[in-house]
This record gives sequence, C-alpha cells and structure tokens, in this order.
Amino acid sequence: MFALVDCNNFYASCERVFQPQLRNKPIAILSNNDGCVIARSDEAKAIGLPMGAPAFKYKSFFKANDVTVFSSNYPLYGDMSDRVISILKQFTPDVEPYSIDEAFLEFKGFENYDLQSYGEKIQKRILKWTGIPTSVGFDPTKALSKVANKVARKFPKETNNVFIIHTDAQRIKALKWTKIESVWGIGRRLSKRLKDQGVKTAYDFSLLSDKWVLKNFSITELNLKKDLEGKPTLKLEDTTKSKKSIATTRSFETTYSDIDNIKERISTFAMSCAEKLRKQKSSCNFIIVLLSSDRHKKDSEQHRESIHVALPYPTDSSLIISKYAVKAVSKIFKKGVKYKRAGIIVTGLVPTDNHQLNFFEAQNPKHTSLMKAIDNLNSKLGAYKIKLGNQDLERTWKMRQEHLSPRYTTDINELLIVK
Repeated sequence: MFALVDCNNFYASCERVFQPQLRNKPIAILSNNDGCVIARSDEAKAIGLPMGAPAFKYKSFFKANDVTVFSSNYPLYGDMSDRVISILKQFTPDVEPYSIDEAFLEFKGFENYDLQSYGEKIQKRILKWTGIPTSVGFDPTKALSKVANKVARKFPKETNNVFIIHTDAQRIKALKWTKIESVWGIGRRLSKRLKDQGVKTAYDFSLLSDKWVLKNFSITELNLKKDLEGKPTLKLEDTTKSKKSIATTRSFETTYSDIDNIKERISTFAMSCAEKLRKQKSSCNFIIVLLSSDRHKKDSEQHRESIHVALPYPTDSSLIISKYAVKAVSKIFKKGVKYKRAGIIVTGLVPTDNHQLNFFEAQNPKHTSLMKAIDNLNSKLGAYKIKLGNQDLERTWKMRQEHLSPRYTTDINELLIVK
C-alpha cells in the first residue's frame, strides 16, 4: 500500500506557523527577486489571484484585498520540509520525498492496520509538531495514491483529511473526477495532445490501449496508465542516489550589460555547484553555462545562449570549475545586451574516488585539501564566507526580497521572540 502525504498551501502554511494571525487570510508568495506569484493560500485563490501574477502589476490588487505578500524564504521552507519528512519516517522507513511539500510512503506488512486511523494519526502528528496541515491519500499504486490525496484535499470534512481508494468503483469515480491535466506526470503539452484525442479525464486515459500509449508516448506514460488501472507498476525511487547533474541558475537583482558583473555572478554560481558536488562526493566532466536577457522587456535586444564545455579531467574544484565557466561566458556574452539571468549546470558526474584518469593532465592534488579547508571554514563561519578572488565579497547572490520573513528555524539571530 502506498500513501501520498501533501502539505496544504505549504509556503503559506510555513509563514502562518510563526504568524498565526494570518490564518484564514489571503497570502501570496513571490518568486526570486519578488517577480511573480508562485504560491497562494486557498483564500487568495478564492478572490481570483492567478498563479504567476506579476507582483508589480498586482500591487493595487494586494492592497484592495488585504493580501499579505511574502518573498520566498527557502531556508525556512526547506527546514520545515525536513521536519515533516523526519516525522513521516516514524511511521514507515520507506519514504520518498517527492518535492518540498509532498512525499510518497510505502507500507509493507500493514494489511491488518486500520489505515484510515493511521493516516489521521500521521496528519495530526505533523500538525501538532510542526503546525503544517496535510492531506493523506492511500492506494495500492503510487499514481492512485496521488489521486486519493487530491480527494482528501478537496473534501477535508467528508474525509477527515484522509482518503483511501478501497474498491474499483471508488477508483473509477475518482478517475472520472480527475481532469487529465491534473494527473500526476501529465504535463501541459502531454495533456493537450491527449485532449486532441478526446481524453479529458484520468479515467479516459486509463481506457486507452497499451499499444496506442506506447506507440504515441513512452514506457513512462504506459506505466502511469497501468498504475491508474490499479496495477502496481511504479515503485518508490531511491533518493539516496547521487544526482546526475547539478544546476545553479538565478535571475539578477537588476540587468547587467557589462561582462565583469556577469563574470562575478558566474563565478559565484560555479562555487555553489562545486560545493554541491563535494557534498555528494562527485566530480563533473562537463559544464554548461547559460546566459539570458530579460524576455519581458520586448523593446530591448534579446539574446539567449548556452555553451557546453568539456573539462580536461573530472573535478570538484571550485577553482577549476569557475575558471572554465568564466571563460565560457565570455564567449557567449554579447555587448550591448542587458542580461537578466545566468546559470551553470555541471554534468557527466562520476564518483570522486573512482573515475577514469587522464594520462596527460590531472588536477593539482593540493586542490583537494584546499577545497576541504574551504568547506570546513564555511561550515563553521557560515555559508560562503570563504570566496574566490573574482567574487564580490559583499554578496553571494543578491535578490530583491522586500517582503522576506525571518528565518525562524535556521538562523539563531532570527529566532522567534516570545514575550
């Protein structure tokens, strides 16, 4: 039996934990640089605030409807997410964190358990220990547990925040209620293609022939279809495996048209990627550097380009990755363009302690001890205290965050003060 536990209005709920006066009031969370709305409370949805609404265009709307606006507080949200996951692991060892606000659980040997009561116990403990409301959906397949969760979320009073698909009749009813674009794993493009074939609901999708699905899509969609039919196909993923690629991409706090500022940003992003590599004990063979102008400024010259660089040997050194990334961005930089976003992806990852050596070139062995010293110092003194010479010493990446709440749980200087 699988369960999908989803945190309701997670970002807004995190803010409400420390500001309970905001319960039952509309809340909007903004993207990096306070650009657009990326999360809304149910109250904000009810008054018509759309997802992706540009913040600067909706200032009067926020004021007129008494919407409380927050900048994204990822340190807080990430820590609260970790706390929820740690609670879930008390109920079963088989937990797959799927995103920052939801996780799949597998229950082996729970055939004689009252799963309704067990689900309510999970939901109540998370609420009591963290203040985060959740919904729980149960089913023998992963895809249907996701559908069951949506039912629990939509009808909290009728389900007591927990819903189990017991019978085939319940499965069919839930699938007919679920729109095709709401099915887990069905994106916008795929749903459009399916709608062109007359597929409007999850139930319609489950009725398609295996042969047709495999011919027109892939084995991934076929496995999803079988799951929706009630045939367990999708398994929990091993989240302990190292990532196959690591990316750091950011929008700038303003546009840059000079190469020096862009080089500094790229070097900072390279440092971040290198640190993540070392944490998972990986080295990269390739880097991809991305550079993009502000697509919203139609009257300005547009330029968007990326460049793929093969490194001479696998490395996790900030010095080497930064060096090649800065060289790469210089090649794609176009004079006169106002750039708004840049990023780095490190890929071709291999274990640092077990990879093919280059006969003619090798990393300076001193880099290993140097990177270890940098990581240790940053761990003791605070993130990114030790930087490369071409980085700005006053910032890591500066974002516009005019509505940022305190990092209540991750910064001792911002702890909640109780009077």
